[in-house]
Amino acid sequence: MKNILLICGAGASSGFIAGAIRKAAKKRKIEVSVKARSESELEEHIDNIDCLLIGPHLAYKEETLKEQTKDRNIKISIIPQDIYGSLDGNRALDLILED
Repeated sequence: MKNILLICGAGASSGFIAGAIRKAAKKRKIEVSVKARSESELEEHIDNIDCLLIGPHLAYKEETLKEQTKDRNIKISIIPQDIYGSLDGNRALDLILED
């Protein structure tokens, strides 16, 4: 099972895309745990995640987040605006599954 943390500014809008990812994973019979949180909560969850998805409006923080996770084996992806805005759980799940 992959443990995914999706972060945005306040954690509210990311909840919708997290739900869409869970739904897509269930349809595809893929076990994932997806949590949506504020980026300020990253430290609380960093030791329990395999993948960090970043809302497109936080793309400017990518390097800082990579630095913050550099000693851990965490995949980091920025969710493109078209995926985030359309709540496309399938395409977001594809980002998670890419190697």
